[in-house]
Amino acid sequence: MEKSIVKIVSEIAGHLNCGENCYYNRTTHKIITLPQFLEIYDDEEYNELFQKDIDEVHNHKSEYLKIEVLQSFESFKIMERFTDKISEDYFKNSLEKILQKKKPFRNFKDVVENSDYREAWFEFKQQEIEKIVETILKNEESGNY
Repeated sequence: MEKSIVKIVSEIAGHLNCGENCYYNRTTHKIITLPQFLEIYDDEEYNELFQKDIDEVHNHKSEYLKIEVLQSFESFKIMERFTDKISEDYFKNSLEKILQKKKPFRNFKDVVENSDYREAWFEFKQQEIEKIVETILKNEESGNY
C-alpha cells in the first residue's frame, strides 16, 4: 500500500525534528534517515551501523531528494511564531525575554517543557516543520528546488 503524502510529510517532519536528515525517493516513497552528525563527524562505528543506508543513498543519489534538519534560524523563527500565539501575557513575556538572551534554544526548551504549553509546543513545532517539508516537496516537484 502506498503511503499518503500526508503520512510522508509527517514522517519526514518527525525525523527532522529528531536531528535526522531525510532522503526521500519520490518514485518508491522510501524514506532513508541518517543522523545529521554522520555528515559532520566521520565516526567509524556509526558509519558501520548506517552503511547500508549510506550506500543506498550514495549509489542512487539522483533518485533521492535530501531534506535536511532545520537550520538554527528556521528553528528560531518557529519559536518566535509560537511565542506570538501565546495569549497569556506573563508566559508570553517570559518567552520573549528568553529569545533575546543567550542560549535561547536551551532556555526556551526548558521553560516550555515544564509548562502547561508543552503539548501545544510539540504540536505547533510538528505542524511548522510539516509546512516546510510540504514546501520543499512541492518546489522539488515543480522544478523550483
